[in-house]
Amino acid sequence: MQSPELRLKELGLSLPKVPAPVGNFAPFVLHNDLLFLSGQGPLLEDGSLATGKVGAEVTVEQAYVHARRAGLVLISSMRDALGSLERIERIVKVLGMVNAAPDFSEHPKVINGCSDLFVEIFGQRGRHARSAVGMGSLPGGITVEIEAVVAVRVE
Repeated sequence: MQSPELRLKELGLSLPKVPAPVGNFAPFVLHNDLLFLSGQGPLLEDGSLATGKVGAEVTVEQAYVHARRAGLVLISSMRDALGSLERIERIVKVLGMVNAAPDFSEHPKVINGCSDLFVEIFGQRGRHARSAVGMGSLPGGITVEIEAVVAVRVE
């Protein structure tokens, strides 16, 4: 398996700066060999967050890209927490939340944006258990929020 850092370069992807928490919580908690990542939103290249209701003013295809962008922020959190993406043993669990119109039912297709990214970067170590659910709203009206649990090599 190639280095995750090399895969990012090959794909032409750069990791965004992890936004500072708004409130009394941390962007990540490392406990023994598990890294718990707080939910992250779709941080766009210009620093703004993608907003809107998926299934109303945002398409599945657009929201897929937004989930991918949230995945990049999660990878950036992993690097901040561990110092190196090489310490990642496995992406264990992903929870993807979609700011969905009431009749929207394609949540998994949206969160595939993050799941596909994790497999592209980490190979089979990126395959994970997952939940993809719809929400009536998300903070700031963002389209998606995604959190993850990651198994890490203890040093």
